[in-house]
Order: sequence, then C-alpha cells, then structure tokens
Amino acid sequence: MSNTHQYDAIIVGGGHNGLVNGAYLAKAGLRTLILERRHLVGGAAITEELHPGFSFTTFSYGLSLIRPEIIQELELVRHGFMPLLMNSTFAPMENGDYLLLGQDRDANIREISRHSKADADAMDRYEFDISRVQQFIKPLFDSMPPDIFGSSPQDREDVAGLLAHLGKADKKVVHDAVRLITGSAADFLDDYFESDIVKGLIASSGIIGTKVGPMSQGSGLVLLFMSMGEHDGIMGSWSFHKGGNGGFTQVLARAAESYGAEIRLDAPVSHVMVSGGRATGVALTDGTEFTAPVVVSSLDPRRTFLQLVDPRELPTDLVENIERFRFQGTASKVNFALDGAPHFPALPGRTDQYQGFVNIGPSIEYLERAFDPAKYGWYSDKPYIDACIQSFIDPDMAPAGKHVMSCFVMYTPYELKGSDWDTERQNLGDTVQRHLDSYFPGFSDLVVHREVVTPLDIERVTGLSEGNIYAGEFLAPQMYFFRPAPGWSQYRTPIEGYYQCGSGTHPGGCVVGAPGRLASQQVLKDVRGPRS
Repeated sequence: MSNTHQYDAIIVGGGHNGLVNGAYLAKAGLRTLILERRHLVGGAAITEELHPGFSFTTFSYGLSLIRPEIIQELELVRHGFMPLLMNSTFAPMENGDYLLLGQDRDANIREISRHSKADADAMDRYEFDISRVQQFIKPLFDSMPPDIFGSSPQDREDVAGLLAHLGKADKKVVHDAVRLITGSAADFLDDYFESDIVKGLIASSGIIGTKVGPMSQGSGLVLLFMSMGEHDGIMGSWSFHKGGNGGFTQVLARAAESYGAEIRLDAPVSHVMVSGGRATGVALTDGTEFTAPVVVSSLDPRRTFLQLVDPRELPTDLVENIERFRFQGTASKVNFALDGAPHFPALPGRTDQYQGFVNIGPSIEYLERAFDPAKYGWYSDKPYIDACIQSFIDPDMAPAGKHVMSCFVMYTPYELKGSDWDTERQNLGDTVQRHLDSYFPGFSDLVVHREVVTPLDIERVTGLSEGNIYAGEFLAPQMYFFRPAPGWSQYRTPIEGYYQCGSGTHPGGCVVGAPGRLASQQVLKDVRGPRS
C-alpha cells in the first residue's frame, strides 16, 4: 500500500468537533487526515448561497459556546476568527407589545419595568444566582468526566477531585445546580419573575432542540447549558461569526491545515477497519483504504458504535445503551431571503430591534402549548421561533437593502404520526410564514425565497441521527458520566485505538468544540504514554 495512505490519526467527519480534534492532533505532530463525506467541511455549521446573492446558515446559526481555550490554543484569530456581537434580543408579543433587551443595563431595567417593576428588581438576583451556578459548573464543563465505574488509582483520584469540588461549593449554589439539572425551567423561573414575556423569553433557552416543554423536567438542564456560553468574556452573550457558522468552520479548517492536517472532501467512510480488537484504519465507500493506529469518530453515538464498526466487536451492555440512546430531533429551520426589513407596527420605521435574536415565545404557557402536539407526533401550528435577521449583523449575507432571516422552529418531531416530512415540508413552511405575518404584517410580501429544513433533512444532509442537533438529547441520564454511555464518557471506545469526539460525548452539542479538544487530550495521552 502506498505511503500516502498511511497516517498517525484519521478523523471521520469534518464537522466542527472533527476539525478541532484534527487541528490539535496535527499541532501535536501527528500526521492527521480528516475525512468529510460532503463537498464542504462544517457538518451542521455551514453557510451556503441558496439564492443568488443571499447566503444562508442552513442549519446552525449562532456562536457562543465555543470554548475560549480553543480560540487561543489554535490561534483562530490568525486564521480569520471574527465573531460579531448579537447585541439585542427582541421578543414580540401577541397583543402587539414587545420586550427589547440590549447591552445597556439601565435601559434593560427600564424596559422590563414596563412589564413588571418586580421583575426589573428580580433580574439582578436571577443573574447573580445563575452566574454562581455557571462558575460552579464551568470546571466540569471544560474537563473530562471522571470514570466513576473505574478502579484504577487515576479513576479514584478523579472521583475524589470531583467530590472535593462539590464539597467546596456553597449549599445554595449546589442546590440551584441540581434544581436546574433535574427540574424544569418554569419552576426555577417562577422563583424570580411574574410577567409572561420575561419568563417566556428566558424559558425559551430551556427548550432549544430538545423534546421537552418549559414545564417538563429536563428543560432546566438545557437552560443552564445554553447559559454557559460567552462572547468576549461576557457570559450568556451570543455572536454571529462573519460569514455565518460556515465562516467559522472555514477558520477551523484553515487552522487545522496550518498545523499540517490533511482534509479530504467527498470522502464518505464506509467503516472502521478493526483487527484483533484494534482499529487499523478506515475504508471509504469506494473501497479506498487509509491506515492509522488512531481513528477518531466525530459522528453521533449511533453511527460511531452501531454503523462504523460491527457491534459484535463491542460489549453487549454498551450496544444496548447506544440502542436506547435518545435522539428524537424536534427542531427545524425555515430560512427566508427577504426584499426588505420586516415591519413591526409598535416600532414604526425602526430596525434597530433586529441586531440580534427575534424570539417568538411570549409566555411559558405559549411554549408549553407549542410542545403539546409533539407529544402525539405532530408539529406546532403556533410554533416557537428563534429567528435572526443575519444581514443586519453581517451585511455581506445579502444584497444591499435585502435581508436573510434564519428561523429556528419548534416543535417539529422527527417521526410524524400518519404522515412524513417529505409530505409536510412545505406545509411547515406555510405555517411558519403565516405565523410571522401575524407579528410582522406584510411579511409574506417580502419573501423572495424560502428554504424549509426538517429534522429528516438535517439527518439526510448532516448525518445527525433523527435530525437531533445535539447528536443526542440533553437529558440527565445522557449527560456527563453517562454521555454517551456509562463507562464510556472519556472519549475512548472498547476497540483499542478507536475514539469518539462528536457532540454525543461530554459536554454535548452546539458549536462548543470541547468534545474535539478533550478527546484530543485523551488520544495524545494514550499515544505518548503516561509521562506526557
């Protein structure tokens, strides 16, 4: 076999975690190959021109959770990293009023006071309590989970370190963390706020991409996870990368290549080659083989364990855990090319409200009712919409005077009862468009082009099982020690030399990069030995 097919490490999948992982391994001196089945890198973090002059972030759309260490350690600024602050959140209400929050704290307090003076007073208390939980969770978020099932001296030391961390924390902070991780966003927010619009806006972060309502246990965990991001050191703030998330993953690709990683596109992997319980390389669907003593899958757990390798190579309990690992995607995207800016009657002639997110989820009850149909296999007729008119943040996304609007839509369950997404795709688009017309009169008249991306489309294009944007649900039994399965949360697999670095590993999904980074540390520790 030609030497050109021999590597030190092969990464399956060129999504953001695969790129991060490959960049770290190449930087450490490993001859690294990244294989991407599509014609462009990025996975679910891509930007495409789907209408002449209009660029769309087809799937993933915001940036906040990418770990600051990755930006520094991979020198991403040198390769074009350019996050643009999303400096407002605009929440229209069904009665024509709105809540508009920005970067000016005093202005925000005045704005919240319009709806509830008590809530304006409570906001500082809420943000203080959440920030303490964030600081408590952050070291766990940014490090590998201990193996609580392991018996080695290192495992016992890691568990002792976790217990010491828990023991040093304030009782209220630990209790708040447990309430969020196991409880509902609605219950937690009821302790602080009274107005529907304030609670609805905050609670919406607790349902993103997950098959839970704000009153469901589990929504508190998503709320906490979404608060762990930052922009320029400000916790909880969001940005939009220049050129969209596709612009960001191009930055990662340039960084990986600068360290010597090779990226091959249109290179779908058929399977990981295994001999004697050890990974020896990969084979592409066209039969081409690449050999390496290290293979890292950035795909989701179902594909990593049940498709890339023969499950018979794995312990029965791991296979059973992965078979019941829950994906159940519930989110869609509806993207619009617009002839102009939407009109909001209560703010005539103004467009400054479009400098960040547009959040249509005016109360916890509204969000819960949007969830109701999903329980029974159907999509919402009054959906929750997390939108962004991206061309107000990055004008290069659309021609002058025109706009692109990205709408993240819930709830749209992967499995529909009595129908399918190929049948319902345009009906969903019509539902979303009709809903936007009710808030922004004349919206439909502005639509030049519309793209509807269902959970089925997400699965088909990105390979994310059931279209779940996190490569597996954010549910407590599927997080930390247990992500993706008990005993396998440290990025290794039972096959020697075969590793996992996708969003289905700790800490989880969104454009975080931590799985790719933490998995690279495990690979390098194993390759170099314990003294590294």
